[in-house]
Amino acid sequence: MPKMKRVLLLGLVVFLFLVGCKGENDTVKVESVFDGGTQGIAARFEPFGIEESGVFTIFDTENFPIEVVLRNKGEEDMAPGDVHVSLRGINLGDFTGIASGEIVNKETIEKISEFNKEGEEEVIDFTPNEDAKYKHRVTGFFQPDIFAFVDYNYKTHVIIPKVCYKEDVRDESICELQEAKTFFVSGAPVTVKSVLQDIAGRGIIVLTLDVENVGGGKVTLRNADFDARYEQLAYSVETDTADWECRAGGRENEARLVGGKTTIICKLKAPLAEDTLFTKQVELTLTYKYRTIIQQTIKIKESTD
Repeated sequence: MPKMKRVLLLGLVVFLFLVGCKGENDTVKVESVFDGGTQGIAARFEPFGIEESGVFTIFDTENFPIEVVLRNKGEEDMAPGDVHVSLRGINLGDFTGIASGEIVNKETIEKISEFNKEGEEEVIDFTPNEDAKYKHRVTGFFQPDIFAFVDYNYKTHVIIPKVCYKEDVRDESICELQEAKTFFVSGAPVTVKSVLQDIAGRGIIVLTLDVENVGGGKVTLRNADFDARYEQLAYSVETDTADWECRAGGRENEARLVGGKTTIICKLKAPLAEDTLFTKQVELTLTYKYRTIIQQTIKIKESTD
């Protein structure tokens, strides 16, 4: 056989060997259904007037709008009434034109999607009939800070695509009972940082999730007030709900966050049947109310008229 043909044949054999090894050892990568991210509702004030040296400036004879733009940067739709915005930092009685100091969203604010990467928005208008105006006389200038407290109901969805359901711990095939698991989290201000699978006796599997508030705001239960001492949220398993028992710090289906963090431990209530051996997707949902605070300084100047 000519030398060139021998080289080509050897190359073909090596190529087929490598392809065969790759097919035998590699696993197909599981894709996430989420875009992810660390935001829910992003809020900002619309400009109040002309900006001078970084501060919006208004003469005391002028009217100005007070509007807050809400944009859904996460992956949970906001139904009408889910977002509550309240003005703080100023005495509303010192201004005309402010119809109410507390307003909720009137429309559905849709989540980010393949076709809308920026998410939907809604403008909350505190001066719908006429713009605001400061009632009192100003000497020189008055420089108040206007705050908006934005409270909204939100959810974080967690998918663990390949939880190992294995009754015999000695069996080394199919999947691993004790390892860090691949997982996917929807875009939200509360997220999951890690998922670990372990065992708690023969046929009992355990999932440990490390949860963290990463949105820069505060989190509490939907029906609770915000507490300066700790944060809290609710959670539930959406897959085979009756089979799992979940606790965090001794609390079932609710968790308190210390330093913005908590750990949720979900355990099967009953041992798996003998010879059970498969992988299954498990889904969880974190449910909570979230608060972000935005601030804007304005300067109300004495009119020269």
